Amino acid sequence: MLLEGRHGLILGIANKRSIAWGIAQAVHREGARLAVTYQGERLEENVRELAMHLRDPLVVPCDVAKDGDVRSLAEAVRAEFGSLDFVVHAVAFALREELDGEFVNTSREGYRVAQDISSYSLTAVARETAPLMEGRGGSIVTLSYLGGERVVPHYNVMGVAKAALEMSVRYLAADLGPKGIRVNALSAGPIKTLAASGVHGLSKMLEYHRNHAPLRKNTEQEEVGDAALFLVSSLSRGITGEVIHVDGGFHVMGMSAL
Repeated sequence: MLLEGRHGLILGIANKRSIAWGIAQAVHREGARLAVTYQGERLEENVRELAMHLRDPLVVPCDVAKDGDVRSLAEAVRAEFGSLDFVVHAVAFALREELDGEFVNTSREGYRVAQDISSYSLTAVARETAPLMEGRGGSIVTLSYLGGERVVPHYNVMGVAKAALEMSVRYLAADLGPKGIRVNALSAGPIKTLAASGVHGLSKMLEYHRNHAPLRKNTEQEEVGDAALFLVSSLSRGITGEVIHVDGGFHVMGMSAL
């Protein structure tokens, strides 16, 4: 198995539809032992129930907006695993009211929250976990979306946060590369997850994607899981600083057939 004897950390599982859970299933299938996090009591039951399907998992609370929580997470992983081979950062959040109307009306607080949780948290997590991966060919993978490259209706401040996230990937790749740690992002097509449900018009977005992506299909949770598996395994050992699209080719289209 690709990840036999490896240890990984996955942040961002909310329920069985989460992209993070699809990734957890893929890396578990290939032999990895995992630490998974939950944010708050509301999600704890879901995450613990799902974790029962994993191999001897470590389940840890973590609010990525709190530096103390991120440090405690790294300490818990060190105490349990000793070291770490990969991290999957699948965390994003924006205030619901910021995903309606026009971006020009974004509030200062709404902008701060989206950037803090959806973008800066990657840097915070990387800083605390990098010492656990140094010299082990470690890999960090985060999740982005096309709205960080182009304007997507109602994605608004989250698109700006994803743009910052993708640039963070490049800077982190430069910083951590000398330590043997790779940093990449997956830009997944729209998937009906708990987080995506906050985007107005999601059903129309999914329909449009299905009708206009070159592969004429919506992105599946398992597809993103397998792409992440590639990025955290040694098969991608020469790749860092990249944003890889898993969207059926939708990102290459300028317009549909006239």
